[in-house]
Amino acid sequence: MTQFWGVDADPTAQGRIKGARPVAVLDIGSNSVRLVVYERHARALTPLYNEKSACALGRGIAQSKRLADANMEKALEAMKRFALVARMMRVGKVYILATSAVRDAANRDEFVSAVEAIMEAPVRVLSGQEEAHYAALGVVAGIPGFAGVVGDLGGGSLELSEIANGHDTNGESFELGVIRLQDDADGSPKKAAALVRAKLEGSILRDNEAGSQFAAIGGTWRSLAKLHQAVCDYPLHMVQDYVVAADEMLRFCDEIVAADALKGYPGSGGVSNSRRELVPFGAAVLAEIVRAGKFDSVVFSALGVREGYLYGMLDQREQQIDPLIQGAEELSVLRSRSPAHANDLVEFTAQYFAAIGSDETPEEARLRVVACLLADIGWRSHPDYRGPQSVDSVAYGSLTGVDHPGRSFLAQTLAVRYDGLKSKAAQVLVPLGSEALTARARLIGSMMRVAYPMTAAMPGVLPRTRFSLDDETLVLHLPADFAFLNGDHLRNRLRLFAEGAGHAKWRVAVG
Repeated sequence: MTQFWGVDADPTAQGRIKGARPVAVLDIGSNSVRLVVYERHARALTPLYNEKSACALGRGIAQSKRLADANMEKALEAMKRFALVARMMRVGKVYILATSAVRDAANRDEFVSAVEAIMEAPVRVLSGQEEAHYAALGVVAGIPGFAGVVGDLGGGSLELSEIANGHDTNGESFELGVIRLQDDADGSPKKAAALVRAKLEGSILRDNEAGSQFAAIGGTWRSLAKLHQAVCDYPLHMVQDYVVAADEMLRFCDEIVAADALKGYPGSGGVSNSRRELVPFGAAVLAEIVRAGKFDSVVFSALGVREGYLYGMLDQREQQIDPLIQGAEELSVLRSRSPAHANDLVEFTAQYFAAIGSDETPEEARLRVVACLLADIGWRSHPDYRGPQSVDSVAYGSLTGVDHPGRSFLAQTLAVRYDGLKSKAAQVLVPLGSEALTARARLIGSMMRVAYPMTAAMPGVLPRTRFSLDDETLVLHLPADFAFLNGDHLRNRLRLFAEGAGHAKWRVAVG
């Protein structure tokens, strides 16, 4: 029987985190209004729902100083749906943030009052410096350890700030949003580039240390990154943590600015209609920033003001949590047969490296832990597709705090864990990492294949086993009461693992 849920029914599924109360951010920007509902307010944010409406609130505001009536009406109509979504999803709290267009409009009070009446929540109109601050925190939330300059390009403004040691300084705001630039430059990306160059002369970019990294936030820059990925035939169609050398990005942006429009440009068909005419102006801004800041590379961030605002509300202890590990722990709880077994697997793999005297870097250990937490998320799939589907979940999932080489490592590890060393499930992602990263993924995936025949993915067995190195022989020790595990299946898996790890000999010791 089909069940149609009403707004008063409990919509929560068993695949959701138990007891989690959704939280939402409504972002009222100059180009679009967007509602994002997250599963819960935590260090690792998992989007439950994401919808935007392209309302162009910032169109013409530089000249009229007012939000256009038609654009306000379109935005308010979209918010009626957003309010219904928030009620149906039982959102605990909706935070409403308004940026440049509303900030600069003479009729902002009228619009803000209408939004508050529909959403039944207060609107916070961010100052330019506040917008820069929360954009910077969005980068910190998604790319732990980032140091450099952050830029958030919207429809009405550009915010810049510096990040060092997880904190931002020197927040600045410029009237250089892509809609405003399009209006001010009479539709000419080349003229827009000159306007940007002039306004950035006194910015923090002037004193930026050469060779640092620039983090780019904003929908137009995301479209630019996707366009670059399409042109380069990049194997991972994901903007978060996408890194491009500065000289390559500068060449790419200059080419787009010179073309004046994206029509006919390779890969432009993948850019949304609402962004296509704005991308050349985004390219003009990014090119002038890269020149002025003398950056070494550009990294794109899909997390920005919304995520930064929620991150800023966490206490210091929660902010220090690793979002990648927390996200992997959640997936383990939701999808694996036993999260406790994942913890056993963490210790089992760590003990091997200790036994052979191999030191791990902190990042190597971190990725190994995450791989173990994710090692059993594909068990519900058909056996022939567990590897590919697990690879897809990891490589193309919403985990944050992991760069593209890290995604490649995790995907390759799970491909081997499910399908063995001959697996091709993650082959397309191999170029994203190094040969050493691939070798380590194959090693850990093979070790997982030793663990699972002994445990059936249940906890309590692995802690009673251990590895040792006896001269050139790798020894797997089993307790006497587990002697029956020493069968052909386990021994074959151990042989393949030992050979791949470069051990000349191997054996199982019982007792």
